[in-house]
Amino acid sequence: MSFRVCPRIGLCFCAGSLWLSGASIASGADESLPEQLESLRRQNTELQEMVRKQSSVIESLNQRVGQIESAAAKQKSETDASAESLETKPARTGIGFGPVNISGEGAAAFFDSQRNGAFPDAEFRIDEAKLFVEAAVWGDVYFFSEINLAARTSDALQLELGELYLDFEDVSKLWGPERLLNIRVGRLDIPFGEEYLYRDAIDNPLISHSLTDFWGVDEGIELYGSAGKFSYVLAVQNGSMPGARDFNPDKAVVARLSYDPHQRVHLSLSAMRTGDLDVAGDELSELWIGGGWFRSIGSPATTEFHANLVQADFALNFSRGHIRASGGMARYDDNDPAADNQRDFYFYSLEGVSDITKKLYAGIRFSQIFVNKGYPLPGQGDLGAYFFNPFGPQAEELWRCSLGLGYRFSPHLVVKTEYSFEGGKELGGARREDVNMVSAQAAFGF
Repeated sequence: MSFRVCPRIGLCFCAGSLWLSGASIASGADESLPEQLESLRRQNTELQEMVRKQSSVIESLNQRVGQIESAAAKQKSETDASAESLETKPARTGIGFGPVNISGEGAAAFFDSQRNGAFPDAEFRIDEAKLFVEAAVWGDVYFFSEINLAARTSDALQLELGELYLDFEDVSKLWGPERLLNIRVGRLDIPFGEEYLYRDAIDNPLISHSLTDFWGVDEGIELYGSAGKFSYVLAVQNGSMPGARDFNPDKAVVARLSYDPHQRVHLSLSAMRTGDLDVAGDELSELWIGGGWFRSIGSPATTEFHANLVQADFALNFSRGHIRASGGMARYDDNDPAADNQRDFYFYSLEGVSDITKKLYAGIRFSQIFVNKGYPLPGQGDLGAYFFNPFGPQAEELWRCSLGLGYRFSPHLVVKTEYSFEGGKELGGARREDVNMVSAQAAFGF
């Protein structure tokens, strides 16, 4: 609660002093009236000077209090901004049942790609359907689960587990600083880069994603927190695709450090190693890249493969839109005794979104991947032809440009339309062609 030092304190002090002075005059019968008046005049002058000095001190104190309150408000604003840049996604309204809250989101969509794309037959689809269950467990310990009913990456409508974890919030307050350390244990989003934070249909301003589209859900433990303008995430996870087992003791390690120098500016740097993955048991990395996963490209004698990645992210937010950019590199390698399969990936993405009216907006995203020696990257092409086919093409360079319009009825209902161009060059010089796609989507959250 703020306070101010009041000048009335000084006035009361003066009044008391005058009363005492009057009493002193009355008791000094031996003094002449002119002397008494002169003494009273001097005392009055001294009191006025004292009041002036007190007023100056009071004003200085008030300014100091104002500065303290302003600094406290600024620190709270920065702390809140740092907290928003952590692993917390936008809250849904949900339906409460005592300590349990149920919310959800999803999308219905239409996709029509060219003949080599993923949807050559012009399909209506349930593009996404998710239910979230959250509950307070004990104190600052919370339970969260994500149940997937439908996903664009799956051709079947089936029940699948997304995230499921216990969240031990604000552990650091046990010894002092708040928000510095929080811990999650269970099945978690892979915190590499930042696109996964707004990948869900209701959060994504477009319908497609960037060409790299790094995301995945993996079992493990995650530490996250913030201090001033900095925030961080550190996770140790299995790294492999199978949800219930891990076939190699080496683990994936992911770290991201973020910095918010201004309310509208956000920067982050991410690094990840998938750890060694078993070709026969793990088969694929849990991390998604280029419309597919990291997988072995070695000879049948290859037993392990891995990838290391680094990426920088930048975001500039305006009152009527935003600009996002990211870029980095990855290195694949394996233990193939027959050949050296190491190769480097270089990638970047640029995105701009701007409001046309209060509810109508336009967006554009351009992304590109370069791979020396080539790698199976399906992009928005058919997975069977461009990824799972052992003799399929390997991309040396791919690019994607997505143009979209969206209309926000509310934060919980958005309709969008998009045309996505994609092209590139395969290993050997052939061109990646006929994978462009037009799409429309209605996304919702509750």
